[in-house]
Amino acid sequence: MKAFRLDELEAERAANDGAYLQFLRERNMSVGLYALDAGDFDPQKPHSQDEVYLVVSGRASLTIGLETTQVARGSVVYVPAGVAHKFHHITEDLRVVVVFSPPEG
Repeated sequence: MKAFRLDELEAERAANDGAYLQFLRERNMSVGLYALDAGDFDPQKPHSQDEVYLVVSGRASLTIGLETTQVARGSVVYVPAGVAHKFHHITEDLRVVVVFSPPEG
């Protein structure tokens, strides 16, 4: 079994000075923690994997293709592979668990 605590993952991510921390990688998926602070710019480019976002905390808009939705704690959003997407208008520090399938990279 592999088990994780979000507070420990956040501390590790912050200690490594990165917006993204991959904390699980398996044959068919990878999982990471993505962090954007209020007012930040999201530099993402489309990925070649499907993604699922689970918003752990914060508030923002998320545009996927031509559609925009508001996300906050508890939001779960699917992003198809190859589709442009970005978080924007981040009004509260955003922490998102990201699941890639197949694994990222």
